[in-house]
Amino acid sequence: MPRWRRNGGVPVRGQHDDRRPAAPGPRLDAAGLGAELGARATLVQFSSAFCAPCRATRRVLDEVAGMVPGVVHVEIDAEARLELVRALGVLKTPTVFVLDAGGRVVRRAVGQPRKADVIAALGEAV
Repeated sequence: MPRWRRNGGVPVRGQHDDRRPAAPGPRLDAAGLGAELGARATLVQFSSAFCAPCRATRRVLDEVAGMVPGVVHVEIDAEARLELVRALGVLKTPTVFVLDAGGRVVRRAVGQPRKADVIAALGEAV
């Protein structure tokens, strides 16, 4: 089960005894993703060709995007978009980012997520 992190991995206030507010997560736009953002949120999945959990993740994210109005699922081939992989610190596939309507990363997870976890993570974005 993946562990969802806030703000693209930036520590949340109170972690590591750091009293500074958490920095906002990175922001992605349609040009950077190569696809339009959802009106309410976007589920961005980094996959690789021979990754079995990536196929299962695709099904879960497609299902959730179909259930929640204004949410879209964008799948990115990690090997084809190495510049974006490096910029976002993607180390394994599948890696899933939840973006708000403005393209700000509000959550990220590595591994195959459960549908309930994706829906819960979307709650922070919408």
